Amino acid sequence: MVLFFINPETTGILGFALFYFSLFFALTGSLALISYFSRAVFTKRYSQTEEVQISFRQAIFWALVTTLAMFLQAHDLLNWLNTILLVMAVTVVEFLILSLKKEKFEGTGRE
Repeated sequence: MVLFFINPETTGILGFALFYFSLFFALTGSLALISYFSRAVFTKRYSQTEEVQISFRQAIFWALVTTLAMFLQAHDLLNWLNTILLVMAVTVVEFLILSLKKEKFEGTGRE
């Protein structure tokens, strides 16, 4: 609906916000499905529930990076430094999540 009914030349901030939100959600869903099915075919390290959680979390991160990069590009603010900082920020958050999860399971004997 956003792609067909919102004219980018005449819309205001609401039209662009709807575009970026719909882009984010579409990328999240698509990347989560692709990631889950590729994990199901090529690796069997985790249970299905854990595979879905990992795929969805990483899909959110990649969709966020892509959407923010497109937003920055639209405002002529995207350069190599911003891109590296964006990817590094997502990487740090992913490592924090993994380290917190590891600390949680060390006390229970599960890994």
